[in-house]
Amino acid sequence: DDVDRAYFAVFDGHGGVDAANYSATHLHVNLGLHEEIVKNPAEALKCSFQKTDEMFLFKAKREKLRSGTTGVSALIVGNRLHIAWLGDSQVMLVQQGKAVALMEPHKPERE
Repeated sequence: DDVDRAYFAVFDGHGGVDAANYSATHLHVNLGLHEEIVKNPAEALKCSFQKTDEMFLFKAKREKLRSGTTGVSALIVGNRLHIAWLGDSQVMLVQQGKAVALMEPHKPERE
């Protein structure tokens, strides 16, 4: 289609780099192949995070891997910004020198 898109992501491995590397390799592919990427990018991001997690859990069980990762991604579609995150990773937008809150961070005391 004629819509400009850009994708950015950062993963912070816990207990090793396996989960972070796996996510960096597969999340954007799952996102790009998701059927809702054009009509509902937010839903596509959510489902792609879940699918990537399920895929890694299968690999981790098979290969006896014991790492995890946090992650944050930004998908720009035209002039809209979509943010998705997992764990305690955070993203910040600075607009004209001022921080703009984009998310409520995951904290242990939060339900």
